[in-house]
Amino acid sequence: MTPRLALPPTFYQQPTLQLARALIGKRLIRICNGVELEARIVEVEAYHQDGDRACHAYAGKTARNAAMFGPAGHLYVYFIYGMHYCMNVVSEAAGTGAAVLIRAMEPLSGLETMHANRPSAKDHYDLCRGPAKCCQSFAIDKKMDGQPLGGKNIWLASDTSIPTQEIREGARIGISKSEDLLWRFWHDRNAYVSRN
Repeated sequence: MTPRLALPPTFYQQPTLQLARALIGKRLIRICNGVELEARIVEVEAYHQDGDRACHAYAGKTARNAAMFGPAGHLYVYFIYGMHYCMNVVSEAAGTGAAVLIRAMEPLSGLETMHANRPSAKDHYDLCRGPAKCCQSFAIDKKMDGQPLGGKNIWLASDTSIPTQEIREGARIGISKSEDLLWRFWHDRNAYVSRN
């Protein structure tokens, strides 16, 4: 394992598709009720205001998507279907509506607390296999919208690099616009990916 220091702000300022690929293999660390939760990111989706009709920022800035236009390296958390939260990593320069959705993670530590946060999980594979499940297991909700990923209770850290040839790309899941954009990235053959 590499040092568990928070990634620098400059890491998040790279172009959104480049950041999406770079997030595969990084570790999300969160302190939840005094317990450290940790998981490796294995699947993401990129969203950008330019030419992406599925992006929340496509039509401009609103109260709901304001965090997407803020500084890179912050969380954009939104509520969906009247029951779930989804978390995104904001990318690029402030003023640009772009972010990367965390779709799936491989749990590494704090699994007992993750199961308590998400009691419906069938097993450890089911804890973070899907964007809403990631938020449930890590107790992330709208209160964390706009929070920096370098704070005292949540941050991203490096891990063993994933070889480029092991990162796949394809169409995003569950959208009805801009389906042709191959902006979903995942760690090939990883058992924690939400859909292979």
